[in-house]
Amino acid sequence: MTRYSRVIGTGGYLPSEILTNDQISETVDTSDSWIFERTGIKSRRIAAPDETAASMAEIAARQAIAMGGIDPEEIDLVIVATGTPDRVYPSTGCLLQHRLGIKHCVAFDVQAACSGAIFGLSIADQYIKTGAARKVLIVGSEICSRIVDWTDRTTCVLFGDGAGALLLGASEETGILSTHIHSAGEYEELLYCPNPQAAANGHKHEMGFINMRGNEVFKVAVNTLGRIVDETLEANALDKEAIDWLVPHQANIRIIQATAKKLKMPMEQVVVTLENQGNTSSASVLLAFNEAVRDGRIQRGQIVLLEAFGAGFTWGSALLKY
Repeated sequence: MTRYSRVIGTGGYLPSEILTNDQISETVDTSDSWIFERTGIKSRRIAAPDETAASMAEIAARQAIAMGGIDPEEIDLVIVATGTPDRVYPSTGCLLQHRLGIKHCVAFDVQAACSGAIFGLSIADQYIKTGAARKVLIVGSEICSRIVDWTDRTTCVLFGDGAGALLLGASEETGILSTHIHSAGEYEELLYCPNPQAAANGHKHEMGFINMRGNEVFKVAVNTLGRIVDETLEANALDKEAIDWLVPHQANIRIIQATAKKLKMPMEQVVVTLENQGNTSSASVLLAFNEAVRDGRIQRGQIVLLEAFGAGFTWGSALLKY
């Protein structure tokens, strides 16, 4: 019997505070038009002082569990993708496990920056296909606003906070068709966030804020995402026309448009949440997928391509039949 990983639940959470481009322009030399033309972003959500990656993850996770119609105790594995964990350790996955009241499961974090949810999805798929787990919860949860230098206009305009969740269950029906993940550590200096407390002697002292060379990141992202589209289609012997929906990482509208063009896909078939959410890093793909499932755009039986690119560099895709 062939065992598939099938999506049985989705969830998402966005903090209530909205930060607009106009508000940012009051403290940084920028404007709404400058930001929107270059990124596609109008506003983003900012976590409240008492919110954490784990608290946001719990809200998104409970939505996915409710949609799946299961008891949390049925979950065998919890994977949290985050670059902004509550603590260095224990993992945010363990904190989420406790919040959900799950006594008997494995829980851990994945750190692959903006590609984290795709990496987590790939890991979950292997666990289910091998029979090591029957139900797996994947959550991407980020509080990017706390690692952004709000005086740096090149980065502060990009990021937002939120959490997205996906619940997978073992099934005899076709579900995840394939996942593809990659890493290239030689690009470390193009996009990174320092850990000042763990810096080696001799390294320059840096605050724990996101550093990015935007133009260089853009070029590599467009090229790698173009290649992974080809890789994914080839692995499944599919033509571009077979894809019903593209759910991309929400980093920059120009990157999203370039990937859609590669697929010869109209933007009407691309799920875009960027304008009012910004880049929520590992949460963005799952937030976008959840939104399109819940508003009825993505229907059962349709073929969906998820893809992401992030610091590392990391990049990946997941092709699934919803």
